[in-house]
Amino acid sequence: MNYSLTYEVRLPSNYNTEQQYPVIFALHGMGSDEQDMLRLMEPLQSDFIIVAVRGPIGQGSGYAYFQIKSIGNPVRELFDASVQGLQQLIVDLSAKYAIDPARRYIAGFSQGAIMAMTLSLIMGDAIKGIVAMSGYIPQFVKDEYKIKPNSELSVFISHGDQDHLFPLQLGEDNASFFREQTNNVTYVPYHGGHQVTPDLYQQFQQWLRTDAKLTAEDPKGLNS
Repeated sequence: MNYSLTYEVRLPSNYNTEQQYPVIFALHGMGSDEQDMLRLMEPLQSDFIIVAVRGPIGQGSGYAYFQIKSIGNPVRELFDASVQGLQQLIVDLSAKYAIDPARRYIAGFSQGAIMAMTLSLIMGDAIKGIVAMSGYIPQFVKDEYKIKPNSELSVFISHGDQDHLFPLQLGEDNASFFREQTNNVTYVPYHGGHQVTPDLYQQFQQWLRTDAKLTAEDPKGLNS
């Protein structure tokens, strides 16, 4: 399955190709689109390059990165194709824009969180950190994908205790799995459903700003 991904890039107002900027690749949930993620990431645009990527599959009035057989069970062919397409897009845009290779982040909600977690596990040093809100890691990713995360990978995982699609246990499992891969895991369970609450909205923004700043000051994690 070959396709090109639709995306939109927002640059900081002071964008200078002689500098290097942290980047956030923002991935939406099923039935949503890149515009929702642009709105969600808008407060970070002064500090980051924002790349919001549309899923390639039509889903209702929006889009998806893959279809599912059942909850927790993606259609493998579609899932693999989106993973490959997103990997290539990250590589291509990293060469096109003034992106700091030590500060590449992926932020996603629901399906976007699933993609973010998967990409961070297989792309090694290409990914510095992720924000994964209300997602899960497919079992075949854990069992069959070649996992080689950045040794300094920073992870922010959040999950609502009233999530009607993905139970809270999945958030707990995500955090536990990533703690086996890296020491830099922040897990935020919150009171709410399958949504980004106002508190969570503030928390993930602060986390991204802090991690990007610390990484700029200590890019190889020498003080960690």
